[in-house]
Order: sequence, then C-alpha cells, then structure tokens
Amino acid sequence: MPGSDLQLLIDAAVAAAEIACRHFRTEQAVWEKEAGQGPVTEADLAVDRMLRDRLTSARPDYGWMSEESEDDADSRLARPVTFVIDPIDGTRAFTEGHRTWAHSLAVAEQGRVIAAVVYLPMLQRLFTAERGQGAALNGRLLQASARQTLQGADILAAAPALKQEHWPGGLPDIKRHFRSSLAYRLSLVGQGRFDGMLTLRNSWEWDIAAGSLIAEEAGARVSDRAGLPIAFNSPLRHAAGVVCATPAVHTALVDLLNP
Repeated sequence: MPGSDLQLLIDAAVAAAEIACRHFRTEQAVWEKEAGQGPVTEADLAVDRMLRDRLTSARPDYGWMSEESEDDADSRLARPVTFVIDPIDGTRAFTEGHRTWAHSLAVAEQGRVIAAVVYLPMLQRLFTAERGQGAALNGRLLQASARQTLQGADILAAAPALKQEHWPGGLPDIKRHFRSSLAYRLSLVGQGRFDGMLTLRNSWEWDIAAGSLIAEEAGARVSDRAGLPIAFNSPLRHAAGVVCATPAVHTALVDLLNP
C-alpha cells in the first residue's frame, strides 16, 4: 500500500530543500521569464526536475502542473487528481538572498486541494494540511485569528492592491504587511499571525493551492476577489485574485471589493 499523499509531499519538500539550499546565496544562472512573470533560476529548474521525477513515479496516475514545467493541459485535465507545484515560491526573494522563499506542493482532486505542504527551509517552518484533518506548523495544530472586525485588521498585501480603483465600496481601514511568497502569506493567515491576505491580480494556481488548504483547515475562508470558490487544475491555471481571512474579515473585504 502506498503511503499518504501528505507524507509523500513532506518527503519531497525536504528533498527539494536540499537542492535549493545548495544554490542559495551562490552564483547561479538567472533568467527573466516572458510577459513579466519574474525570474527563474538554476535552482528552480533543478528542484522542478527532481519533484516531477519523484512525485509522478510515486503516483503515475496523477496529473502534473508546475510553474517550471511545460503544461500538458490535455493530460492533466483528463485526470481527476493532479499535483500542483511551485518548486520555489518567492524566487525573487531567493535570488536577493532573503530567507522567506518556500516550496509549495499540493494535490488537487476534482478541483479541491486535498493535501498541502509549504516548507520554508531557511526558517525551519513546515506547514502541512490534509482536507478534513486540520493544518499544522512543525506538527502543532494551527488556528486562524478570531478577529471579528475589519477595522485595524492586520492584512498581508502588496501596495498596489490598496489602490482606490480596486475598492468601489471604499478602502479598507487595515494595517498592511508584506511577504514575498503567496504560499507563505496564506500559511501565515492559517497560523493566526495575520488576520488575512489578499492579492487582486490573477494568481497562478501553483502559488496558492497549498497555502489555501492550510488557511482553510485552520479556520480561515479563501475565495477569489469576487468571493467565489477557487477551482484548482483549471484550464487557465489561474484564479481571479485571492481573498483569505477570518470569516468576518473575509466577508467585509469582499463586500468592499464588490458592493
């Protein structure tokens, strides 16, 4: 009998960290992707190759979606279960020598994430979740913030997300914070360190799949910017933004975005 998907992801994330850490803060090739999609490094590609070999060998019936792999949409869309992988989430932070990059690994079944790992090896933080089984950080169960009001809430967001043009219902009265990795932002909401996170740009599924389950299993609510559920392993591979927060804060943010 094969082991659980979650344990498979944990072991793969630890192996990914061994590769990435060998490249971290060293001279390596870096390329800029087309259409302003950001940098990619030798480490991204090496981690991607290892993860694809390791994970698809263990689960040959699963589809494959990764930021650093060419998409075979016909194959992955034909399969009910798919890996959704970001070999290094926060590559720009990785290239600049910051420690807040992560390996983001998820399994999605029929559009819903069922197992997830976000691992930050330089911070020794391993976030995990299984659908219906809760979320944990280094083995300790997580609980999202209990905040009931939007005013003064601590929200992770990039500065452009708070431009007036995005908020027809009025700008939210919040305290803004930032982390480069979307997977880490979502996980931090699950940890309860922040009351919510949002990004209003179209968001690649590999950036948000694992973190979304971690946040949900800890008690937060996750949707696109219109307040609709996010379906993973979609044809376009991206969601219409992400709003993740405690239930009351989530409702308030979505109401201001869509009055």
